[in-house]
Amino acid sequence: MDERNDGATPKKDERAETRRGGNAGEPGARADGRGESEEERADRRWQELLQEIRVAQTGVQILLGFLLTVVFTPLFRDLEQTDKTIYLVTVVLGSLATGALIGPVSFHRIVSGRRIKPQAVVWASRLTFTGILLLLATLTAALFLILRVATHDPYVPWLVSGVLVWYLVCWFALPLWVRTHYTSGDRPPARTPAVHRPEAG
Repeated sequence: MDERNDGATPKKDERAETRRGGNAGEPGARADGRGESEEERADRRWQELLQEIRVAQTGVQILLGFLLTVVFTPLFRDLEQTDKTIYLVTVVLGSLATGALIGPVSFHRIVSGRRIKPQAVVWASRLTFTGILLLLATLTAALFLILRVATHDPYVPWLVSGVLVWYLVCWFALPLWVRTHYTSGDRPPARTPAVHRPEAG
């Protein structure tokens, strides 16, 4: 009787181990220790992506709304042709950034229920990153236009370049450094407690 119980217990433990993702050295196990399925990981990444999109959307929508009102002000007629060209380029960039950042929401709605969420998350992430690049260009062009109109100072391009470098450091260089520094591959894989098998006899 005891031998039958002893033989059945490890099998249950092994099934539970498989549901948790198995040992770190086994095929299919995740090294991050989360023990998520592909669908669960896609759900988590989608929720994280939504939070990021909300932050970026707020900034680009406020900026675009401000830019769209400029053309209706009396000052716009007095701008030089070069400034008007910069303004038009800025508005187009802001519109493109808005489209790219709203795109993931429409993307998810169209493919929802098709059981392709992992692929949808990948494409939505690409759209979001494209929107961030376009937002960077919009902010830089808008800052250049405002400082050019406000000061007519020859040092404006240098000042804008300095701000652009700051954007690049905060948005790309620092995250890439953290990613490289803390995911060097030297960290040991997550360990799962071993299952003790009673000895026969």
